[in-house]
Amino acid sequence: MQMRHKGPYVRGYTELVPRSGPTSDMFMSFGVLVLKANEIWQDCAGTGDERIWLLAKGSATIAWGEREQEMFRPDLFDHGPWVLSVPSAIAVTIKAGESGAEFYRCATDNPLQFESRLFTPSECMSEFRGEGMMGETSTRIVRTVFDDTNRPESNLVIGEVIGVPGKWSSYPPHHHPQPEIYHYRVQPEQGFGFCAIGETPYLIKDKDTILIHDQEVHPHVTAPGYALWYLWVIRHLEGNRYGVQTVPPQYKWVTEPGAEIWEPKRNQ
Repeated sequence: MQMRHKGPYVRGYTELVPRSGPTSDMFMSFGVLVLKANEIWQDCAGTGDERIWLLAKGSATIAWGEREQEMFRPDLFDHGPWVLSVPSAIAVTIKAGESGAEFYRCATDNPLQFESRLFTPSECMSEFRGEGMMGETSTRIVRTVFDDTNRPESNLVIGEVIGVPGKWSSYPPHHHPQPEIYHYRVQPEQGFGFCAIGETPYLIKDKDTILIHDQEVHPHVTAPGYALWYLWVIRHLEGNRYGVQTVPPQYKWVTEPGAEIWEPKRNQ
């Protein structure tokens, strides 16, 4: 399912993926918070949901429990994220700095009262994947914030990918039973990319959101001249936590050592 957001985000909180109605099978909610300079936003405790707050851009002071942290992120593409993960019992207060702030929020039910944790940009290092494979056609930047290896108490997995101009990401095509949200930003904003969800192709534009379900493969390609940032959030399933991606055999061969991939000959 594709969800398109036209125009700029409005001031305040906008829920992009509700946990009800047609999107209830994602088992998580997702939205964006836009604050002007010095505005304050409170995320109350006691909802039964764990929450993730990811700073997209701008400056802010974020407080949770007895702690607070000033943070700044100039942009999504060249700077790693600040990400706060809190259980349902912890309230969060955000005060935007002089430049204003933009955050993404994801929430899902979780009865565990685990320790809150702030992930810093230095912990969310950029990893280049796909180098030395498939003629460098699938090199991309991956920033995994947390998964079961460093946050097993959470019901969520979160990270960022930057699609390099003209190249593929989330490749080779893969699928998994756990639901996943992809949310996109494009640089420059008028650019585009493409993704396939199962057998259905989608033209991806700035601020689009894609919902991915069980067994749907989901590769992406970025148009030349543009960069495609996307936030991905996966919801663990009870008794079936995310950890393994399945690559269909008709696509898996391209990653094997010595794979014979056709290359053009210039003087034919």
